[in-house]
Amino acid sequence: MELKGKVAVITGAASGIGRAAALRFAREGAAGLVLADLNMAGLKPVAEEVKGLAVACDVSREADIKRLVLQAEEKYGRIDVYFSNAGIIRRGGLEASDAEWERNWRIHVMAHVWAARAVVEKMVARGGGYFLVTASAAGLLNIVESATYGVTKHGAVAFAEWLAIAYGRRGLRVSCLCPQAVVTGMYKGDGGSAGVDGALSAEAVAGDIVRVMAEEHFLVLPHPTVLDYMRNKTKDYDRWIGGMQKLYAKHQGDKR
Repeated sequence: MELKGKVAVITGAASGIGRAAALRFAREGAAGLVLADLNMAGLKPVAEEVKGLAVACDVSREADIKRLVLQAEEKYGRIDVYFSNAGIIRRGGLEASDAEWERNWRIHVMAHVWAARAVVEKMVARGGGYFLVTASAAGLLNIVESATYGVTKHGAVAFAEWLAIAYGRRGLRVSCLCPQAVVTGMYKGDGGSAGVDGALSAEAVAGDIVRVMAEEHFLVLPHPTVLDYMRNKTKDYDRWIGGMQKLYAKHQGDKR
């Protein structure tokens, strides 16, 4: 899909990948941009720059997503591209509270479900559309610092796969963004285990998104080595687990 003349909704658009995508989509000639975030102070300048609509939205609430979609449709009449991008990360393993698990689940999985529920059938009724999910390389490979993040990002990948399976022959195009470290507000220190292959700029990731959308491939892999890691994982799962155990020990200070 080419973005010229398209109407796109982007969540998590006040900063990071969402902001970079908004600026890039505008340069590609998008006909309308609806940008959503909880951080309205950060969002409004981005919306002004791309001449789009800024909407306060908590993606952990289905009612907010419904309202976002309604406002986009009221302003532009349709949604051609929905970029479900907002996310969080907190360190934590077994000690993570049920509330933390629930928050990750709602933001990293249910937000995509609720958005798809609101836009996908309308897209296919018009002949097609594009649904883009931000997951993470952690959704393909896991991450040693956070069980809540790794598990729910796996869920994000699985839901994106299901959408492509269920609606791909009805005109819906689906892509799943799975980068390693990206220099955003979520990037801390050396990037931890996600930073082993270096960190990319959000602008570089936005360029990869546009390229993959034009090619209509499923996976967006700004760090191409992730594909090699996936192949190694499936080739010898036990060896891969052993390697991840070493990575865990390195980044968690576990000397066992």
